[in-house]
Amino acid sequence: MNAITEQPQPAPADTQTRATDRRSRLLRRLWRPLAGLAAVIGIGVTASWWFTEGRYIESTDNAYVQGDIAVLSPRIEGDVAAIKVADNQRVRASDPLIVLDPTDWRSRLAQATAAAAEAAAAVETAQRQVGQQQATIEAAQAAIVQAQAEQARATADATRSGSLVVGGWASRQANDQAIADSRKANAAVVAAQAQKAAAEQQLDVLRAQVVQARAREQNAAAAAQLAENNLAYTVIRAPFDGIAGNRAAELGQHVTPASQLIAVAPLREQLYVVANFKETQLRHMQPGMKVRLVPDIDPGAAVDGRVDSLAPATGALFSLLPPENATGNFTKVVQRVPVKLVVDPAQAAHAQWLRAGLSVTAEVDTRGPDAQRLGLFGTAAATLEHIVP
Repeated sequence: MNAITEQPQPAPADTQTRATDRRSRLLRRLWRPLAGLAAVIGIGVTASWWFTEGRYIESTDNAYVQGDIAVLSPRIEGDVAAIKVADNQRVRASDPLIVLDPTDWRSRLAQATAAAAEAAAAVETAQRQVGQQQATIEAAQAAIVQAQAEQARATADATRSGSLVVGGWASRQANDQAIADSRKANAAVVAAQAQKAAAEQQLDVLRAQVVQARAREQNAAAAAQLAENNLAYTVIRAPFDGIAGNRAAELGQHVTPASQLIAVAPLREQLYVVANFKETQLRHMQPGMKVRLVPDIDPGAAVDGRVDSLAPATGALFSLLPPENATGNFTKVVQRVPVKLVVDPAQAAHAQWLRAGLSVTAEVDTRGPDAQRLGLFGTAAATLEHIVP
């Protein structure tokens, strides 16, 4: 008896496995040339970027955001009466920040003002005394004229009386009286002249007193102005537009001119970066060159700027104890030079991360102030445009 033997059919899973293996083998055959092509393209793009742009970029991570922070101290002593700002509040120039108790300084101003008024009155009195003395001199001059006229009359009478006595027409007593009147008139002239001289000397004294009174007036006016300034100093104001911070003042605290009460930091638009480049990186670096600043706090929030200036000496020479290489064992160390970098104001206004003291990476394009940074992919696209018109 012959049995019919059926051929086994392949399972569907085996068919899928063989198809997957064929695709895998095909992908492995294609992967190597594609990977090689990608590597060649990557190397070419990188080399193109390096020769056209990358080798001209001087970079350092020894760079920090800085700003001209004003630490405010009182110019007078007093008690803190009011604090007008909160911590980290934005302020404008001349805005009041801290107010000291003005009571004592107002009293001093009133006292100085009264002293200035008294000094001005003393000048007026001295000037009037000078005018009065000039009138006295004029009266003395008139007295001299009057005495000289009387002297002339008495001298003439004495001369006539002497002639009459010789001729027997007058008595000797009358002649003696005439001679006495003449001598009295001469003495009156001398006395009038002496009075005028004394009055003129007194005028010089009064004029000197006027000068002295004016000096006292100026001194009193200066004291009044100083008192007014001290009263104004009871209000500590912001020196520029910025942000108030580091407040140390407390209500009721007694402060002196050496106390540090509050600080005002500049706005983001006024911040700048000081990058310490190696001396080997400065060969082609010049003011005006473009720079890109990448902050450590957010590498994706880079901003652009330019080189403002290079320091006149290395950072080591500006230190408290500059190195002296002429003594001891010498070890050569690459020196760093501080370079001031300014941020584009338009970008700084929108860079929320900008804070004084933060670390950044500075990348200076030494090709020139008109160079355009395209980056790796931008350079590749530009190269492709030249190859494929």
